[in-house]
Amino acid sequence: MQAWVIGNWKQNPATSQEVNALLDDLLSRVDAGERAKTQASKTQCHLMVAPSNIHLATVHTRLANSALLCAAQDVSAHSESTGAYTGDCSAQQVADAGATWTLLGHSERRQYHNESHNCLLNKLSHAFSQNLSVVFCIGETQEQYDNNQTFEIIDTQLSVIKDLLAQQPDITASLSERLIIAYEPVWAIGTGKVPTVAEVSKTHQHIKQTVAGFADMADTVTVLYGGSVNADNAESFAADTMIDGALVGGASLKADSFLAIADAFSQADTESNK
Repeated sequence: MQAWVIGNWKQNPATSQEVNALLDDLLSRVDAGERAKTQASKTQCHLMVAPSNIHLATVHTRLANSALLCAAQDVSAHSESTGAYTGDCSAQQVADAGATWTLLGHSERRQYHNESHNCLLNKLSHAFSQNLSVVFCIGETQEQYDNNQTFEIIDTQLSVIKDLLAQQPDITASLSERLIIAYEPVWAIGTGKVPTVAEVSKTHQHIKQTVAGFADMADTVTVLYGGSVNADNAESFAADTMIDGALVGGASLKADSFLAIADAFSQADTESNK
């Protein structure tokens, strides 16, 4: 399975000038890396960035014909297309702006916008209806982790996928290609606190088994780790076969650290394929 490394830019950068500077750096480094690799030895993980909606069209245009994909950070729960929902962007609108994927269920959305089970069910349905693939974020708080409730919380959050498949069973056949799960323990996001690789591996195994139980899938669903992933610890995560890549926050705002994480997963893929 080819790894994924996805940069969630959140509410960054502040200006179009800064966005273009980051893209200049990313594209030049990716292009240089591609030229340096021989076709025979080339094993490249999938790369994707998720800018804010205000910069989405610009980023899509700049990334055209490159190795990087473009994702939205969210879609409206109220309508898949249009409506009287001030401030919202629909799945159709972000797809039209160039997104092929969208993040959904990020802990910051759950916390600051009180996103419920039904809200996320609507968002997933709208995304898939507009041919957007989904990176679905799940994870427990510090208190839940301390109380050994990680699997219980994850099962509750993943039940949105189960309910979606009950409503739209036709999605099942393409689920492994159109859905990525990102496990991000809330207590590790931007804090510098990081669970052990063994803990993450065990949790990822549980997630894969749980999602497989919802549908008879030929391929295993891709599960990424997120939460204070950086260039220094990426190699240890990449070495574990249960960890299929990373959802990267702050480290994705600098081309060198983002691509160092990608290189760690690319190297791990190369080693596993020998």
